[in-house]
Amino acid sequence: MKNLKKLFIVSFLFLVISLSTIVSAGDFDWIENINIQAQADLSGFKATLATRFKIGDVQVNAVLSNVQNPADAYMVLRLGEMSSKPTDYVIEQYKSGKNKGWGVLAQSLGIKPGSKEFKALKLGHDLQSYNSKNNNAKGNSKEKTHGKK
Repeated sequence: MKNLKKLFIVSFLFLVISLSTIVSAGDFDWIENINIQAQADLSGFKATLATRFKIGDVQVNAVLSNVQNPADAYMVLRLGEMSSKPTDYVIEQYKSGKNKGWGVLAQSLGIKPGSKEFKALKLGHDLQSYNSKNNNAKGNSKEKTHGKK
């Protein structure tokens, strides 16, 4: 009976962890839009990353060659910036825990849930050339119209 109870508790905990990972994955659904746009214009995406993160083509290509999708490169660079960790370290963490989700990776880098940095990640990206295509549709544009149309 004790073993059955332990099995039930372990199964329940696994279910809770799995559900929380699925729910938190929805927080980063904007990533798929970046992948679609980046695949349509990879050279433009590379230039956007280089400009946004003030890095060279060599570093952009190095990050892209170490991740599964173009948007993952953005997330690796952004998480490194937010956590003040070197890109190589973030890539190592990405590779070792990429199936756990971006929220878990952010937390492992010291970005606390509920912090302004974590909330900013969940809201969307900050790539200027992608804002009009992606964030405006969600009402997250950084441009202010001050009542003008």
